[in-house]
Amino acid sequence: MTIGDLAIPIVGIFIIGVIALAIYFIPTFIAFVRRKKQIVAILLINLFLGFTIFGWIGALIWAVIREESDGK
Repeated sequence: MTIGDLAIPIVGIFIIGVIALAIYFIPTFIAFVRRKKQIVAILLINLFLGFTIFGWIGALIWAVIREESDGK
């Protein structure tokens, strides 16, 4: 087996990894685009609890819900 034989699987693994990270951080991207005040909290929940389905869904819900207006 040569290095050339390993190049295609390594590139494939890299591409899959980039796609997986993009999917993993969807809640953070949504919070950033929506300019959420709690983006740091959403990022931390996504980063440390996103590997559990509950943490990821919780961060996603928090990223998409409307913020309460303060009456101004």
